[in-house]
Amino acid sequence: MGEDILMMSGPGLNLIWLGLFIVLILIELFTVGLTTIWFAAGALAALIANALGAGLIVQIILFFAVSCVLLIFTRPWAMKHLNRKCIRTNYESEIGKVIRITEKVDNLAQTGASVVGGQEWSVRSKNDSQTLEAGALAKVVAVSGVKLIVEKYEEKHEEEPS
Repeated sequence: MGEDILMMSGPGLNLIWLGLFIVLILIELFTVGLTTIWFAAGALAALIANALGAGLIVQIILFFAVSCVLLIFTRPWAMKHLNRKCIRTNYESEIGKVIRITEKVDNLAQTGASVVGGQEWSVRSKNDSQTLEAGALAKVVAVSGVKLIVEKYEEKHEEEPS
């Protein structure tokens, strides 16, 4: 019986590969993760191989080979070029900005604030021993929870504070 399965081909396998192709496409449509689309392409390759008379082992090898090659070599490119409209979230967009400190930043006293884009943020220095006075400029280097992590910024007349 095991050998019968390995020698299976024809219309029955066409339906299996077509069904797998459709299921994988539907999963991709709902998740938009650019992962199952490559396996759908592998199922399509196996479907074509079956139509050309290849055995089940060849079809399975082709399915995994095509899927893995596409996943490894084209997914990074596709993610880069197809997700251009990805908008960074609020906190991600703050990283790299030059801000004006509105309340003295002192990590030991747990003080510090700044208004960025109309929102008040708690601010902490990247270096615990460094304090920043109100009115000083700082560059956001990270976000930790609801706190901006900053370092002292030296004015270069290139960027305006937010």
